[in-house]
Amino acid sequence: MNAQHTSKPFTGKHMAAILIAGFGVVIAVNFTMAGLASSTFGGIVVENSYVASQEFNRWLDEADREKALGWKLAASRRADGRVAARLGGVPRYATITAEARHPLGRVGDVRLVFVRDAAGAYVSDKPLPAGRWTLRFDIEAEGKTWRGERAIS
Repeated sequence: MNAQHTSKPFTGKHMAAILIAGFGVVIAVNFTMAGLASSTFGGIVVENSYVASQEFNRWLDEADREKALGWKLAASRRADGRVAARLGGVPRYATITAEARHPLGRVGDVRLVFVRDAAGAYVSDKPLPAGRWTLRFDIEAEGKTWRGERAIS
């Protein structure tokens, strides 16, 4: 048996349909990804980049002074949701505060004040909502200030 197979010629209409479908898929994916990206991160790192550039050298000098203090901080979330901060090299009567920021900005910032407990550890005054957070700590003692960030989940 010898079956004859007749094929239709590939025309410009076929090529146009392939190109339109291909670019349609690319455009649809781009719009979807752009929508997802803009809904999860606003893109603002600093409010005004020019002002930030003018402050940059001062920030570097402050970081050098803070590093020279030799103060250490380790933070962890306790079972009750409060944040525990363990300090090293910090004078005994330090004042510790932190601003907890959600990395994606979905939840508002939470201001935490730390108080010393009976065991000598510093514990936040309120629990931190579940999720990933970046804590920006400020420690003040004996007229000196230390700032640092710690991620916590």
